[in-house]
Amino acid sequence: MKIYQSRSFAQKVKKLNKVEKKALDKEIKNIISNPEIGIEKKGDLRGVFVHKFKIKSTQHLLSYRFNETSLELIMLGPHENFYRDLKKYIK
Repeated sequence: MKIYQSRSFAQKVKKLNKVEKKALDKEIKNIISNPEIGIEKKGDLRGVFVHKFKIKSTQHLLSYRFNETSLELIMLGPHENFYRDLKKYIK
């Protein structure tokens, strides 16, 4: 499975420290093994899945799209304004 990352996702990952990156890698491996682990969104965000997980004590959301051959990591961040920013990025 090929993995693609958006520019927004790459910029957020750059800002993470080693412990946070390790936790993120673990969650991405979970998504690869079971792509339907996240919740599929409805309406404007149809086809986008969001997986929630914690890094330290902060809950983060990871949005992605997938098909049989590829996984696209779209956005990563805390819940605050996440869906608003995701809608802007998708359009």
